[in-house]
Amino acid sequence: MTWTELVMAAAPMKGEQPAVSDVRTGEVLSYTAFARRVIRAAAGLRAQGLRYGDQVLVNLPLGASLPLAVHSVAWAGGVAVLSATGSARMMIAQDHYDPAAVKVDQVFAFRPTPGARSFTELLTAGAVEFGPLAGPALTLDGIRLFDNLELAADLRELATRLVIGKDDVVLSAVSEPFRGLRLIDLAMTAGAHVVVAHEPSLVGCRVLAHERRATVVVAPYDLAKKLLGNPVLRVVDERAVVSSLGL
Repeated sequence: MTWTELVMAAAPMKGEQPAVSDVRTGEVLSYTAFARRVIRAAAGLRAQGLRYGDQVLVNLPLGASLPLAVHSVAWAGGVAVLSATGSARMMIAQDHYDPAAVKVDQVFAFRPTPGARSFTELLTAGAVEFGPLAGPALTLDGIRLFDNLELAADLRELATRLVIGKDDVVLSAVSEPFRGLRLIDLAMTAGAHVVVAHEPSLVGCRVLAHERRATVVVAPYDLAKKLLGNPVLRVVDERAVVSSLGL
C-alpha cells in the first residue's frame, strides 16, 4: 500500500466522519470528501498537463487544504514541493502568490486570487483510481526527494511508536507545515480526527483540548512540556513525527 493509499485507507470505514478540522477557518474535511477530492484533483492535474515526476509548488498553511493538495499531486504522479518560490510545472496556493518569485505554467488557488484559477476546477476531470506505486512524491527544498515507498514505510513505523487510535481526537499545535502534514497523515491512517490549531498559547491549547475533547496533543517541545500532567491527554513532542526521516 502506497503513501496516499495508507492515508485514504480509513475512508470507507469512517465515511462522513471528520478527518481534519481547521480551527482558524472553521473548515471540516470528512474522510469521504478527502478521498474523493484527492482522486479527482489528481485527474484534474493530469488533464492540465502534469506528468510523472513533474514538480508542483504547494504554498499552503496548515489546515485541511494542505494534505488535500499534497496528496492530489502525489496521487497524480507529481512531486509536491513545500515552498512559495522556485520553478515548477504548476503551483497550488491559498489566496496569494508572488509572480516574481515563481516560474510556473499555471497556478491554482483555494480562494479567489488574481492570476490564478480555482482549485475546484481540478475536480471536474474525472478520477485517478490508482496512484503511483513508487517514485518521488515530496520535497521540502527541491533537493532531497522523499519517495512514495519511503513515506509509506515511515508512516507504518510511526504508527508503531506513536500509537493513535480510530477514536482519538488529535490536537495539532505544531509549528511547521511538514510536521503538521506528517501528523495529519499519521492520524488519518489510524482513522482519528485531527483538529488543527495555529500555534496556540498554553491557555489556548488547554481550552481547545477541553472544547474538542482531545485525547492527544502534539506540540513544540516547550509547549508540550507545559501541557504534561493532564491525566486524560497524551502529550507528544512534535519532533517525534519527523525524527525517523532525519529531520
